[in-house]
Amino acid sequence: MAAVVDLSQIVKAYDVRGVVPDQWDEPLAELFGAAFVTVTEASAIVIGYDMRPSSPGLSGAFARGAAAQGADVTLIGLCSTDQLYFASGQLDMPGAMFTASHNPAQYNGIKMCRAGAAPVGQDTGLAEIRTLAENWSATGAPTPSATTGTITHRETLTDYAAHLLSLVDLSGLRPLKVVVDAGNGMGGHTVPTVFADLPVTLVPMYFELDGTFPNHEANPLDPANIVDLQARVLAEGADLGLAFDGDADRCFVVDERGRGVSPSAITALVAARELAKHPGGTVIHNLITSWSVPEVVREHGGIPVRTRVGHSFIKQEMATTGAIFGGEHSAHYYFRDFWNADTGMLAALHVLAALGGQEGTLSALVSSYDRYAGSGEINSTVDDQTARTSAVREAYGSLDGITTDDLDGLTVTAQDWWFNLRPSNTEPLLRLNVEARDEATMAKVRDEVLTMVRATS
Repeated sequence: MAAVVDLSQIVKAYDVRGVVPDQWDEPLAELFGAAFVTVTEASAIVIGYDMRPSSPGLSGAFARGAAAQGADVTLIGLCSTDQLYFASGQLDMPGAMFTASHNPAQYNGIKMCRAGAAPVGQDTGLAEIRTLAENWSATGAPTPSATTGTITHRETLTDYAAHLLSLVDLSGLRPLKVVVDAGNGMGGHTVPTVFADLPVTLVPMYFELDGTFPNHEANPLDPANIVDLQARVLAEGADLGLAFDGDADRCFVVDERGRGVSPSAITALVAARELAKHPGGTVIHNLITSWSVPEVVREHGGIPVRTRVGHSFIKQEMATTGAIFGGEHSAHYYFRDFWNADTGMLAALHVLAALGGQEGTLSALVSSYDRYAGSGEINSTVDDQTARTSAVREAYGSLDGITTDDLDGLTVTAQDWWFNLRPSNTEPLLRLNVEARDEATMAKVRDEVLTMVRATS
Protein backbone atom coordinates (compact mmCIF):
# COMPACT_ATOMS: atom_id res chain seq x y z
CA MET A 1 0.00 0.00 0.00
CA ALA A 2 1.30 3.47 -0.90
CA ALA A 3 1.93 6.05 1.81
CA VAL A 4 -0.87 8.49 2.56
CA VAL A 5 -0.27 11.78 0.74
CA ASP A 6 -0.15 14.91 2.90
CA LEU A 7 -2.44 17.55 1.35
CA SER A 8 -2.03 20.11 4.12
CA GLN A 9 -0.03 22.41 1.82
CA ILE A 10 -2.88 22.77 -0.69
CA VAL A 11 -6.04 22.37 1.41
CA LYS A 12 -6.36 25.82 2.99
CA ALA A 13 -8.89 27.23 5.46
CA TYR A 14 -11.51 27.97 2.78
CA ASP A 15 -10.40 26.25 -0.41
CA VAL A 16 -7.94 24.05 -2.26
CA ARG A 17 -5.03 25.95 -3.84
CA GLY A 18 -1.60 24.94 -5.15
CA VAL A 19 0.82 24.69 -8.06
CA VAL A 20 -0.19 22.45 -10.99
CA PRO A 21 1.09 19.80 -11.61
CA ASP A 22 3.73 19.95 -8.84
CA GLN A 23 1.32 19.97 -5.88
CA TRP A 24 -1.84 18.60 -7.48
CA ASP A 25 -3.05 17.28 -10.81
CA GLU A 26 -6.01 15.72 -12.61
CA PRO A 27 -5.90 12.31 -10.84
CA LEU A 28 -6.05 14.14 -7.50
CA ALA A 29 -8.84 16.41 -8.80
CA GLU A 30 -10.82 13.25 -9.59
CA LEU A 31 -10.41 12.09 -5.99
CA PHE A 32 -11.51 15.52 -4.75
CA GLY A 33 -14.66 15.17 -6.88
CA ALA A 34 -15.47 11.78 -5.36
CA ALA A 35 -14.76 13.09 -1.85
CA PHE A 36 -16.91 16.20 -2.40
CA VAL A 37 -19.93 14.11 -3.35
CA THR A 38 -19.32 11.71 -0.47
CA VAL A 39 -19.12 14.46 2.16
CA THR A 40 -22.00 16.59 0.84
CA GLU A 41 -24.11 13.49 0.04
CA ALA A 42 -25.09 15.28 -3.16
CA SER A 43 -27.17 13.65 -5.86
CA ALA A 44 -26.37 16.50 -8.25
CA ILE A 45 -23.64 19.17 -8.39
CA VAL A 46 -22.63 22.12 -10.59
CA ILE A 47 -19.05 22.88 -11.75
CA GLY A 48 -17.48 25.96 -13.32
CA TYR A 49 -13.96 27.13 -14.08
CA ASP A 50 -11.84 30.20 -14.87
CA MET A 51 -9.49 30.99 -17.77
CA ARG A 52 -6.36 29.26 -16.42
CA PRO A 53 -4.82 26.74 -18.84
CA SER A 54 -5.20 23.90 -16.31
CA SER A 55 -8.83 24.65 -15.41
CA PRO A 56 -10.70 22.63 -18.10
CA GLY A 57 -8.70 19.46 -17.38
CA LEU A 58 -8.94 19.72 -13.59
CA SER A 59 -12.67 20.47 -13.61
CA GLY A 60 -13.32 17.62 -16.04
CA ALA A 61 -11.46 15.20 -13.78
CA PHE A 62 -13.42 16.43 -10.75
CA ALA A 63 -16.65 15.86 -12.72
CA ARG A 64 -15.64 12.27 -13.52
CA GLY A 65 -14.88 11.57 -9.87
CA ALA A 66 -18.24 13.02 -8.81
CA ALA A 67 -20.19 11.13 -11.47
CA ALA A 68 -18.49 7.85 -10.54
CA GLN A 69 -20.00 8.28 -7.06
CA GLY A 70 -23.48 8.61 -8.57
CA ALA A 71 -23.91 12.41 -8.73
CA ASP A 72 -25.37 14.06 -11.81
CA VAL A 73 -23.00 16.85 -12.89
CA THR A 74 -23.97 20.12 -14.55
CA LEU A 75 -21.00 21.80 -16.24
CA ILE A 76 -21.40 25.55 -16.76
CA GLY A 77 -17.94 26.03 -18.30
CA LEU A 78 -16.11 29.35 -18.17
CA CYS A 79 -17.55 31.55 -15.43
CA SER A 80 -16.77 33.96 -12.63
CA THR A 81 -16.85 32.67 -9.07
CA ASP A 82 -20.04 34.61 -8.32
CA GLN A 83 -21.59 33.09 -11.47
CA LEU A 84 -20.88 29.66 -9.95
CA TYR A 85 -22.50 30.82 -6.69
CA PHE A 86 -25.51 31.98 -8.72
CA ALA A 87 -25.78 28.54 -10.33
CA SER A 88 -25.48 26.82 -6.94
CA GLY A 89 -28.23 29.04 -5.55
CA GLN A 90 -30.55 28.98 -8.55
CA LEU A 91 -30.21 25.23 -9.17
CA ASP A 92 -30.05 24.42 -5.43
CA MET A 93 -26.98 22.23 -5.89
CA PRO A 94 -23.56 22.02 -4.24
CA GLY A 95 -20.95 23.62 -6.47
CA ALA A 96 -17.24 23.64 -7.26
CA MET A 97 -15.37 26.53 -8.88
CA PHE A 98 -11.92 25.93 -10.35
CA THR A 99 -9.84 29.06 -9.82
CA ALA A 100 -6.83 30.38 -7.94
CA SER A 101 -8.25 33.91 -8.00
CA HIS A 102 -5.33 36.35 -8.40
CA ASN A 103 -2.50 33.84 -7.86
CA PRO A 104 0.10 33.39 -10.66
CA ALA A 105 -0.63 31.25 -13.70
CA GLN A 106 0.96 28.02 -12.40
CA TYR A 107 -1.56 27.91 -9.51
CA ASN A 108 -5.08 26.55 -9.52
CA GLY A 109 -7.63 25.72 -6.86
CA ILE A 110 -11.19 24.76 -5.96
CA LYS A 111 -13.74 26.88 -4.11
CA MET A 112 -16.53 24.59 -2.94
CA CYS A 113 -20.01 25.28 -1.61
CA ARG A 114 -23.09 23.38 -0.56
CA ALA A 115 -26.51 23.91 -2.15
CA GLY A 116 -27.58 27.55 -2.03
CA ALA A 117 -23.91 28.70 -2.16
CA ALA A 118 -23.35 27.85 1.53
CA PRO A 119 -19.58 27.83 2.11
CA VAL A 120 -17.47 24.70 2.53
CA GLY A 121 -14.48 25.41 4.81
CA GLN A 122 -12.35 23.49 7.27
CA ASP A 123 -15.20 23.26 9.81
CA THR A 124 -17.95 22.63 7.25
CA GLY A 125 -16.65 19.67 5.26
CA LEU A 126 -13.27 20.62 3.78
CA ALA A 127 -11.28 18.73 6.44
CA GLU A 128 -13.28 15.56 5.70
CA ILE A 129 -12.81 16.04 1.93
CA ARG A 130 -9.05 16.33 2.46
CA THR A 131 -8.92 13.17 4.62
CA LEU A 132 -10.80 11.11 2.03
CA ALA A 133 -8.62 12.37 -0.83
CA GLU A 134 -5.46 11.62 1.17
CA ASN A 135 -6.59 8.09 2.00
CA TRP A 136 -7.73 7.32 -1.55
CA SER A 137 -4.47 8.65 -3.00
CA ALA A 138 -2.79 5.81 -1.11
CA THR A 139 -5.35 3.03 -1.58
CA GLY A 140 -6.76 3.91 -4.98
CA ALA A 141 -10.06 5.46 -6.08
CA PRO A 142 -13.19 4.54 -4.11
CA THR A 143 -15.58 1.89 -5.37
CA PRO A 144 -17.83 3.43 -8.04
CA SER A 145 -21.54 3.81 -7.37
CA ALA A 146 -23.89 1.20 -8.83
CA THR A 147 -25.27 3.98 -11.03
CA THR A 148 -22.90 6.46 -12.68
CA GLY A 149 -24.14 10.04 -12.72
CA THR A 150 -24.75 11.97 -15.91
CA ILE A 151 -22.58 14.88 -17.10
CA THR A 152 -24.44 17.63 -18.93
CA HIS A 153 -23.68 21.21 -20.04
CA ARG A 154 -25.72 24.30 -19.23
CA GLU A 155 -25.40 28.01 -20.10
CA THR A 156 -25.94 30.28 -17.08
CA LEU A 157 -24.38 33.64 -18.02
CA THR A 158 -27.63 35.15 -19.35
CA ASP A 159 -29.62 34.12 -16.26
CA TYR A 160 -26.81 35.31 -13.97
CA ALA A 161 -26.84 38.75 -15.58
CA ALA A 162 -30.64 38.97 -15.45
CA HIS A 163 -30.69 38.04 -11.77
CA LEU A 164 -28.12 40.69 -10.82
CA LEU A 165 -29.94 43.36 -12.85
CA SER A 166 -33.20 42.46 -11.09
CA LEU A 167 -31.64 43.34 -7.72
CA VAL A 168 -30.70 46.96 -8.53
CA ASP A 169 -32.98 49.71 -9.85
CA LEU A 170 -31.07 51.06 -12.84
CA SER A 171 -34.07 52.71 -14.52
CA GLY A 172 -32.91 56.24 -13.68
CA LEU A 173 -29.34 55.72 -14.89
CA ARG A 174 -27.91 58.63 -16.89
CA PRO A 175 -25.34 57.87 -19.61
CA LEU A 176 -21.95 57.04 -18.07
CA LYS A 177 -18.51 56.27 -19.48
CA VAL A 178 -16.97 53.36 -17.57
CA VAL A 179 -13.48 51.92 -17.97
CA VAL A 180 -13.26 48.29 -16.86
CA ASP A 181 -9.95 46.48 -16.32
CA ALA A 182 -10.64 42.75 -16.29
CA GLY A 183 -6.97 41.85 -15.82
CA ASN A 184 -7.36 39.08 -18.45
CA GLY A 185 -9.65 37.40 -15.93
CA MET A 186 -13.30 36.40 -15.86
CA GLY A 187 -14.61 39.98 -15.82
CA GLY A 188 -13.85 39.93 -19.54
CA HIS A 189 -16.42 37.12 -19.80
CA THR A 190 -19.18 38.53 -17.56
CA VAL A 191 -19.05 42.33 -17.97
CA PRO A 192 -20.15 42.50 -21.66
CA THR A 193 -23.32 40.53 -20.91
CA VAL A 194 -24.18 42.29 -17.63
CA PHE A 195 -23.59 45.78 -19.08
CA ALA A 196 -25.10 45.05 -22.53
CA ASP A 197 -28.37 46.96 -22.14
CA LEU A 198 -27.23 49.72 -19.78
CA PRO A 199 -26.74 53.34 -20.97
CA VAL A 200 -23.00 52.87 -20.46
CA THR A 201 -20.12 53.55 -22.80
CA LEU A 202 -17.86 50.66 -21.91
CA VAL A 203 -14.10 51.08 -22.36
CA PRO A 204 -12.67 47.56 -21.99
CA MET A 205 -9.12 46.84 -20.81
CA TYR A 206 -7.53 43.39 -20.90
CA PHE A 207 -10.81 41.55 -21.62
CA GLU A 208 -8.97 38.72 -23.44
CA LEU A 209 -9.22 35.62 -21.25
CA ASP A 210 -5.63 34.65 -20.54
CA GLY A 211 -4.67 32.75 -17.40
CA THR A 212 -0.99 33.65 -17.88
CA PHE A 213 -1.89 37.31 -16.98
CA PRO A 214 0.29 38.99 -19.63
CA ASN A 215 -0.56 42.58 -18.59
CA HIS A 216 -0.52 42.61 -14.79
CA GLU A 217 -1.41 40.44 -11.81
CA ALA A 218 -5.18 40.19 -11.47
CA ASN A 219 -5.20 41.58 -7.93
CA PRO A 220 -6.65 45.12 -7.88
CA LEU A 221 -5.87 45.63 -4.18
CA ASP A 222 -2.18 46.01 -5.09
CA PRO A 223 -1.80 49.64 -6.23
CA ALA A 224 0.66 48.57 -8.95
CA ASN A 225 -2.13 46.67 -10.70
CA ILE A 226 -4.53 49.60 -11.12
CA VAL A 227 -2.02 52.09 -12.58
CA ASP A 228 -3.16 51.32 -16.15
CA LEU A 229 -6.82 51.74 -15.16
CA GLN A 230 -6.17 55.04 -13.39
CA ALA A 231 -4.37 56.44 -16.44
CA ARG A 232 -7.11 55.26 -18.81
CA VAL A 233 -9.90 56.81 -16.71
CA LEU A 234 -8.13 60.19 -16.96
CA ALA A 235 -7.30 59.79 -20.66
CA GLU A 236 -10.91 58.89 -21.52
CA GLY A 237 -12.48 61.50 -19.25
CA ALA A 238 -14.49 58.61 -17.82
CA ASP A 239 -16.98 58.83 -14.96
CA LEU A 240 -15.33 55.92 -13.13
CA GLY A 241 -13.18 52.82 -13.47
CA LEU A 242 -13.76 49.27 -12.26
CA ALA A 243 -11.10 46.60 -11.73
CA PHE A 244 -11.95 42.92 -11.21
CA ASP A 245 -9.68 40.21 -9.85
CA GLY A 246 -8.93 36.97 -11.69
CA ASP A 247 -12.15 35.13 -10.86
CA ALA A 248 -14.13 38.41 -10.84
CA ASP A 249 -15.67 38.01 -7.41
CA ARG A 250 -13.96 41.19 -6.15
CA CYS A 251 -14.37 44.66 -7.61
CA PHE A 252 -12.23 47.75 -6.94
CA VAL A 253 -13.47 51.23 -7.88
CA VAL A 254 -11.54 54.24 -9.24
CA ASP A 255 -13.16 57.71 -9.31
CA GLU A 256 -13.15 60.26 -12.15
CA ARG A 257 -9.90 61.76 -10.85
CA GLY A 258 -8.16 58.40 -11.20
CA ARG A 259 -8.05 57.84 -7.46
CA GLY A 260 -8.92 54.54 -5.81
CA VAL A 261 -12.09 54.54 -3.72
CA SER A 262 -11.70 52.76 -0.39
CA PRO A 263 -13.63 49.46 -0.23
CA SER A 264 -14.91 50.73 3.15
CA ALA A 265 -16.50 53.71 1.38
CA ILE A 266 -18.09 51.34 -1.16
CA THR A 267 -19.32 49.15 1.72
CA ALA A 268 -20.93 52.19 3.37
CA LEU A 269 -22.50 53.39 0.10
CA VAL A 270 -23.97 49.98 -0.74
CA ALA A 271 -25.10 49.49 2.88
CA ALA A 272 -27.08 52.75 2.71
CA ARG A 273 -28.75 51.60 -0.53
CA GLU A 274 -29.55 48.12 0.81
CA LEU A 275 -31.02 49.66 3.99
CA ALA A 276 -33.30 51.77 1.83
CA LYS A 277 -34.64 48.48 0.39
CA HIS A 278 -34.64 46.63 3.75
CA PRO A 279 -35.23 49.20 6.54
CA GLY A 280 -33.77 48.29 9.91
CA GLY A 281 -31.62 45.51 8.50
CA THR A 282 -28.36 44.16 9.86
CA VAL A 283 -25.10 44.90 8.02
CA ILE A 284 -21.94 42.86 8.62
CA HIS A 285 -18.49 44.44 8.41
CA ASN A 286 -15.13 42.95 9.28
CA LEU A 287 -12.99 44.60 11.93
CA ILE A 288 -10.60 46.12 9.36
CA THR A 289 -13.26 48.28 7.71
CA SER A 290 -13.41 51.99 8.49
CA TRP A 291 -15.25 53.55 11.42
CA SER A 292 -17.40 55.14 8.73
CA VAL A 293 -19.13 51.83 7.94
CA PRO A 294 -20.94 51.27 11.30
CA GLU A 295 -21.58 55.04 11.48
CA VAL A 296 -23.35 55.10 8.11
CA VAL A 297 -25.26 51.92 8.93
CA ARG A 298 -26.60 53.48 12.15
CA GLU A 299 -27.38 56.78 10.39
CA HIS A 300 -29.56 54.87 7.93
CA GLY A 301 -31.41 52.96 10.64
CA GLY A 302 -29.49 49.71 10.37
CA ILE A 303 -27.69 47.48 12.85
CA PRO A 304 -23.92 47.07 12.31
CA VAL A 305 -22.26 43.80 13.36
CA ARG A 306 -18.47 43.50 13.51
CA THR A 307 -16.82 40.20 12.60
CA ARG A 308 -13.47 38.58 11.89
CA VAL A 309 -11.75 38.81 8.51
CA GLY A 310 -12.64 36.03 6.06
CA HIS A 311 -15.61 35.06 3.93
CA SER A 312 -16.58 32.03 6.02
CA PHE A 313 -16.98 34.23 9.11
CA ILE A 314 -18.96 36.85 7.18
CA LYS A 315 -21.26 34.27 5.58
CA GLN A 316 -21.79 32.48 8.89
CA GLU A 317 -22.67 35.74 10.63
CA MET A 318 -25.00 36.73 7.80
CA ALA A 319 -26.83 33.43 8.10
CA THR A 320 -27.03 33.73 11.89
CA THR A 321 -28.26 37.33 11.95
CA GLY A 322 -30.26 37.40 8.72
CA ALA A 323 -28.08 40.32 7.61
CA ILE A 324 -28.96 42.04 4.35
CA PHE A 325 -25.40 42.91 3.33
CA GLY A 326 -21.77 42.48 4.34
CA GLY A 327 -18.53 44.13 3.27
CA GLU A 328 -14.80 43.59 3.74
CA HIS A 329 -11.76 45.84 3.36
CA SER A 330 -10.56 43.46 0.63
CA ALA A 331 -13.41 44.48 -1.75
CA HIS A 332 -15.54 41.38 -1.09
CA TYR A 333 -19.25 42.29 -0.91
CA TYR A 334 -21.95 39.85 0.29
CA PHE A 335 -25.70 40.10 -0.31
CA ARG A 336 -28.65 38.31 1.29
CA ASP A 337 -30.40 38.59 -2.09
CA PHE A 338 -27.50 36.62 -3.58
CA TRP A 339 -27.60 33.63 -1.20
CA ASN A 340 -25.30 35.48 1.27
CA ALA A 341 -22.50 34.99 -1.27
CA ASP A 342 -20.01 37.59 -2.45
CA THR A 343 -20.38 39.31 -5.80
CA GLY A 344 -18.27 42.24 -6.90
CA MET A 345 -20.50 42.67 -9.95
CA LEU A 346 -23.58 43.44 -7.85
CA ALA A 347 -21.59 45.98 -5.82
CA ALA A 348 -20.44 47.57 -9.10
CA LEU A 349 -24.06 47.86 -10.27
CA HIS A 350 -24.96 49.61 -7.01
CA VAL A 351 -22.14 52.11 -7.61
CA LEU A 352 -23.40 52.73 -11.17
CA ALA A 353 -26.97 53.20 -9.92
CA ALA A 354 -25.89 55.61 -7.16
CA LEU A 355 -23.67 57.65 -9.49
CA GLY A 356 -25.99 57.57 -12.48
CA GLY A 357 -29.04 58.50 -10.41
CA GLN A 358 -27.65 61.98 -9.75
CA GLU A 359 -25.59 64.58 -11.59
CA GLY A 360 -22.48 64.84 -9.38
CA THR A 361 -19.12 63.11 -9.66
CA LEU A 362 -18.15 59.85 -7.98
CA SER A 363 -15.55 61.60 -5.79
CA ALA A 364 -18.24 63.95 -4.48
CA LEU A 365 -20.69 61.08 -3.99
CA VAL A 366 -18.31 58.94 -1.91
CA SER A 367 -16.84 61.82 0.12
CA SER A 368 -19.60 61.49 2.73
CA TYR A 369 -18.69 57.80 3.16
CA ASP A 370 -14.92 58.30 3.32
CA ARG A 371 -14.44 60.15 6.61
CA TYR A 372 -11.10 59.07 8.06
CA ALA A 373 -7.45 58.58 7.15
CA GLY A 374 -6.44 54.95 6.64
CA SER A 375 -3.09 53.27 6.15
CA GLY A 376 -4.27 50.38 4.03
CA GLU A 377 -2.91 46.94 4.90
CA ILE A 378 0.85 46.88 5.56
CA ASN A 379 2.64 43.52 5.76
CA SER A 380 5.80 42.93 7.81
CA THR A 381 7.87 39.74 7.76
CA VAL A 382 8.68 38.79 11.35
CA ASP A 383 10.55 35.98 13.08
CA ASP A 384 7.97 35.50 15.86
CA GLN A 385 4.40 36.71 15.30
CA THR A 386 3.34 36.08 18.91
CA ALA A 387 6.31 37.86 20.48
CA ARG A 388 5.95 40.92 18.25
CA THR A 389 2.22 41.16 18.92
CA SER A 390 2.83 40.85 22.67
CA ALA A 391 5.37 43.69 22.56
CA VAL A 392 2.84 45.94 20.86
CA ARG A 393 0.12 44.92 23.32
CA GLU A 394 2.42 45.73 26.24
CA ALA A 395 3.28 49.15 24.84
CA TYR A 396 -0.33 50.25 24.38
CA GLY A 397 -2.38 48.14 26.78
CA SER A 398 -1.58 50.14 29.93
CA LEU A 399 -2.19 53.61 28.43
CA ASP A 400 -5.18 55.65 29.61
CA GLY A 401 -8.16 55.79 27.28
CA ILE A 402 -7.03 52.70 25.34
CA THR A 403 -9.08 49.55 24.83
CA THR A 404 -7.91 46.28 23.31
CA ASP A 405 -9.69 43.23 21.96
CA ASP A 406 -8.68 39.91 20.42
CA LEU A 407 -11.54 39.15 18.02
CA ASP A 408 -9.02 38.75 15.20
CA GLY A 409 -5.40 39.46 16.11
CA LEU A 410 -4.93 42.53 18.33
CA THR A 411 -7.14 45.60 17.96
CA VAL A 412 -6.13 48.72 19.91
CA THR A 413 -8.63 51.61 20.02
CA ALA A 414 -8.25 55.20 21.26
CA GLN A 415 -10.56 58.19 20.92
CA ASP A 416 -8.95 59.45 17.71
CA TRP A 417 -7.47 56.30 16.16
CA TRP A 418 -7.42 52.53 16.08
CA PHE A 419 -5.20 49.83 14.65
CA ASN A 420 -5.40 46.09 14.10
CA LEU A 421 -2.38 43.80 14.01
CA ARG A 422 -3.09 40.25 12.94
CA PRO A 423 -0.95 37.29 11.86
CA SER A 424 -1.11 35.64 8.47
CA ASN A 425 -2.22 32.01 8.71
CA THR A 426 0.06 30.91 5.88
CA GLU A 427 3.16 33.16 5.97
CA PRO A 428 5.47 34.63 8.67
CA LEU A 429 3.74 37.99 8.36
CA LEU A 430 1.97 40.47 10.58
CA ARG A 431 -0.67 42.60 8.85
CA LEU A 432 -1.21 46.15 10.15
CA ASN A 433 -4.21 48.41 9.47
CA VAL A 434 -4.40 51.88 11.05
CA GLU A 435 -7.14 54.50 10.91
CA ALA A 436 -7.34 57.95 12.51
CA ARG A 437 -9.40 61.13 12.37
CA ASP A 438 -6.62 62.89 10.43
CA GLU A 439 -3.66 61.96 8.25
CA ALA A 440 -0.96 63.14 10.68
CA THR A 441 -2.28 61.07 13.57
CA MET A 442 -2.64 58.02 11.34
CA ALA A 443 0.96 58.36 10.12
CA LYS A 444 2.28 58.78 13.68
CA VAL A 445 0.51 55.67 15.00
CA ARG A 446 1.40 53.67 11.89
CA ASP A 447 5.11 54.49 12.22
CA GLU A 448 5.15 53.81 15.97
CA VAL A 449 3.62 50.36 15.55
CA LEU A 450 5.77 49.44 12.54
CA THR A 451 8.92 50.40 14.48
CA MET A 452 7.95 47.91 17.21
CA VAL A 453 6.89 45.19 14.77
CA ARG A 454 10.05 45.47 12.70
CA ALA A 455 12.53 45.94 15.54
CA THR A 456 15.56 43.67 15.16
CA SER A 457 15.89 41.22 18.04
